[in-house]
Amino acid sequence: MPNHSPAHIIALKRDGEELTDDQIGFFIRGYAEDRIPDYQMAALAMAVLLRGMNDRETAALTLAMLNSGTRLTWPDDGIPRVDKHSTGGVGDKISIVLAPLLAACGVQVPMLSGRGLGATGGTLDKLEAIPGFRTDLSLDEITRRTQTVGCVITGTTKELAPADRKLYALRDVTGTVPSIPLITASIMSKKLAESLDALVLDVKFGSGAFMKTRDDAIALARSLAATGRRMNVRTTALLTDMNQPLGRMCGNAVEILESIDVLQGKGPADVRDLTLQLAAELLVSCGRCSSTDEGVAVAARNLDSGAAFEKYQQMVIAQGGNPNAGLQVAPAIDVAATESGVVASIDTEAIGMAIIAMNGGRQKLGDTIDHSTGIEMLVRIDDVVERGQPLARVFSPEASRHLNAVRAAFKLSDSAVAPALIAGRV
Repeated sequence: MPNHSPAHIIALKRDGEELTDDQIGFFIRGYAEDRIPDYQMAALAMAVLLRGMNDRETAALTLAMLNSGTRLTWPDDGIPRVDKHSTGGVGDKISIVLAPLLAACGVQVPMLSGRGLGATGGTLDKLEAIPGFRTDLSLDEITRRTQTVGCVITGTTKELAPADRKLYALRDVTGTVPSIPLITASIMSKKLAESLDALVLDVKFGSGAFMKTRDDAIALARSLAATGRRMNVRTTALLTDMNQPLGRMCGNAVEILESIDVLQGKGPADVRDLTLQLAAELLVSCGRCSSTDEGVAVAARNLDSGAAFEKYQQMVIAQGGNPNAGLQVAPAIDVAATESGVVASIDTEAIGMAIIAMNGGRQKLGDTIDHSTGIEMLVRIDDVVERGQPLARVFSPEASRHLNAVRAAFKLSDSAVAPALIAGRV
């Protein structure tokens, strides 16, 4: 049929035409089943990058990728299943706190997470700093542990949205990663495979985020939220600032230690506040709370009572880890300011790249990570610093090699305005 010729479908999208649900489904199904070759999929991805897709087409693409695999199944027991997705940042350890916190609030969280991508850290890499912690749970293990503990954090499996895994690898080498419809379908096909009742999105913008501008973040947030609603999952999004790292610690083991502080009612205020806001969004979306204020209060009680930390310990044990094991942290050297002034900006991407240079992230697939390395931020934007004052602390066996790169990420001026952490809601 002409309408189901790969070349015809590519030509339609290249010319700016809308594709039908059937055409999109045919193409993705054919690609997943190896009947449509990489070069034709790459051509369609480039056409989508250049011409875009409307909300209906994006939802159809998401559904086709979702239908390329299986989905998690849950009993009809009235317990909401919820999750959060972050578009990635430096020092973003929210998932490690949020999943057990939500479990303590009486909802279940089958969280499928990823590894570091570029300058941004990966939740799975951080959790693997815990001795024995498994991030390769099977579908059966995911469902059973979610129901017994209340939460899991693991990698996706080959059965869930396999078309996305194949397409993502192709996008990575064909320059089509930045397409909002393709980003949306990639994120949402994996999250919808969890069979959720509600989803919250943390869409970041700024120097340490994939989306550098607020306008780009708004466009992505709207696309993600619209797709979730079209797929009958209650979906909201927060726009959050990533022009400086989240919290104080950036790395792997050091971020686990900071997450534990937050789970014990301590830790940096920005990590705690964002965690509570994201928890509140989900508690309202799944009907457990009637307002975000109530949701924040419920979440704060479970954080401060120790209930969330107890769930964290249960999750670690259930996934083969030892929650009482000491985590290895490399020797530290402070990075001192060479002048006085006000911290006007922090090149957050440069901080992330410095951690990669310390082997705290991957320069190429297959690289081994040194979980002991990282950076502690000792000042924030709008802080006044004196010459010689420490700006950051570098944890690395060869920390002295990285001091200049970290120092260069800080720009001082006569004055500055601290950015708001949460910049909006979609």
